[in-house]
Amino acid sequence: MTVDELIARFGEQHVAAFVLVLARLTPLFILAPLFSSKLVSVRVRGIVAVGLAIGISPVVSKGVVLPLGVYDLFWLVLKELLVGATFAFAVGALFAALSSAGSLLDTSIGFSYGSLVDPLTGNQSSVLAQAYALVGTMVFIAIGGDGWIVRGLARTYDLVGLRDAPDLGRLISGVDQAFGAIFLSALEVAGPVMLALILTDAAFGVVSRVVPQLNVFAVGFPAKVVVGLLLVAATLPFVANWISGELQQDVGAALQAIRVA
Repeated sequence: MTVDELIARFGEQHVAAFVLVLARLTPLFILAPLFSSKLVSVRVRGIVAVGLAIGISPVVSKGVVLPLGVYDLFWLVLKELLVGATFAFAVGALFAALSSAGSLLDTSIGFSYGSLVDPLTGNQSSVLAQAYALVGTMVFIAIGGDGWIVRGLARTYDLVGLRDAPDLGRLISGVDQAFGAIFLSALEVAGPVMLALILTDAAFGVVSRVVPQLNVFAVGFPAKVVVGLLLVAATLPFVANWISGELQQDVGAALQAIRVA
């Protein structure tokens, strides 16, 4: 079906609303967790995005008259991309924090010497960074995080409609807060294990002074690996609870950042 046939069948207003909704949904499949996973093919993600746009556009465009000029539609599409990117980035910061926590622990334990390809992002990733990302994805699916994100994105239309302009100051402030919270959240996740590893290093430092003949490097590295993996396994249930609470906060923070100018 050509564009002219599509417009003739559904009407110019409906087609314009569909394009704008699809523009707001697109960043979700680039930045948001699970939706942007490389494990899902581009074709499947495209079909899901189109399906969501078909379902959402008739609801959010009800009673709204959209300008149909090329210039007006161009700026509306840019605005929709900006709103969608702000929402998706605020939610995606959660998984960035998990990967950062894993990278911090990989450096502390010594796993950073080797790296693997993360199947979720397709990028090169260290062992624990990949493990935390996979655990986060499993928890995300288990608690229905995908549904929360879709409902949260639909909620953005109550805050910034198809014809409304967002408050750029709030958007920039929200993105800045989400970016700044990544490292703090990573420390919250990795902090207990890192503290135990620091104490382990200090203990081996004392042992090396008491028993100089002992090869601390030969004994310390395996000990740090054992201590690190045991503590990572012990803290994973708490990390799962943290992900559940943090996801709700991130969706709420994303909605707080999106307001009409």
